[in-house]
Amino acid sequence: MNKMELVAAMADQAGLSKKDAEKALKAFTDSVAAELKKGEKVQLVGFGTFEVTERKARDGRNPQTGAVMQIAASKAPKFKAGKALKDMIN
Repeated sequence: MNKMELVAAMADQAGLSKKDAEKALKAFTDSVAAELKKGEKVQLVGFGTFEVTERKARDGRNPQTGAVMQIAASKAPKFKAGKALKDMIN
């Protein structure tokens, strides 16, 4: 499912226009991104948790030359599915 299919499904289920559903989806993704940027986590009970994990700096290898190179520390978004979502899928 791509973004436009998700917007159409949201509009259909919520009884909204596609334009309103797209605004709601954008507001949701922007809000989650803003909280993650601040280092906070977003927990939706029954659905899951969005949080930021920190990756340490490490040595890696260039696959073409085999030369050792330093990979810088970074932060990455992470999603952990909640129990209710897992139960729906299984």
